[in-house]
Amino acid sequence: MHQNAAEFAAQNDDVFGRIASRYDYLCDIFSFGIHRIWKRRVANKIANEKWDTLIDGATGTGDIILRVMANASTQGRTVIASDLSAKMLAIAEQRLLSFKSNVSLILLDAENMPSIQTKSVDAYSISLGLKICNRHLAMQEALRILKPSGRLIILEASNIRWGFLHRAYLAYMGICMPILGWIATGGDASAYKYLLQGIRDFPTAEELAHELTSYGFEEVTFERLSLGIVAIHTARKPA
Repeated sequence: MHQNAAEFAAQNDDVFGRIASRYDYLCDIFSFGIHRIWKRRVANKIANEKWDTLIDGATGTGDIILRVMANASTQGRTVIASDLSAKMLAIAEQRLLSFKSNVSLILLDAENMPSIQTKSVDAYSISLGLKICNRHLAMQEALRILKPSGRLIILEASNIRWGFLHRAYLAYMGICMPILGWIATGGDASAYKYLLQGIRDFPTAEELAHELTSYGFEEVTFERLSLGIVAIHTARKPA
């Protein structure tokens, strides 16, 4: 239950470092650009939450934080954008230059963030990164660093409620993702292997909501997007 859905170990494979310069291009290819709608939606949710300090886990190339800062009043707000990949963060740093007074970029493992003080942030977000880490450890850390009543926002792979359609979607991804990934990355098979397995083995929206409750979060809600290809979960740390 509390596993790494993609069985990905960053210390063994720097796949995201290798594809950093092509990551957003790959997202466009795999989702036919629909990921931009998902990111816009979750960025709006994050921006509209009440927070002064936000940590964003698995920031990647900074796409979502760029949208958050563009859509929110930045006065008095501080964002810590974190990721395991130094190359991803280097791209994010360039993209977020205009917000450098509000955004700091830190190399962090979402599963273990000892440099972040307990009960020190108002909100924690992670988008499309929970399936490639141990979500149990990541959510324990999120709960630790959040202040009482702090908010959690997650964008992640989910399930289409109609079984036949979900199976058809997975079959399509199983055929197209390897081919497109192979072409786009010049033959780097691992670039799509983890993502595909993470999508297949990630819990349903209902199962993830139940997990978040079991970790200790309250007021857990979710919203499916694109029939359920992904979902946005929100929750609150108890007061």
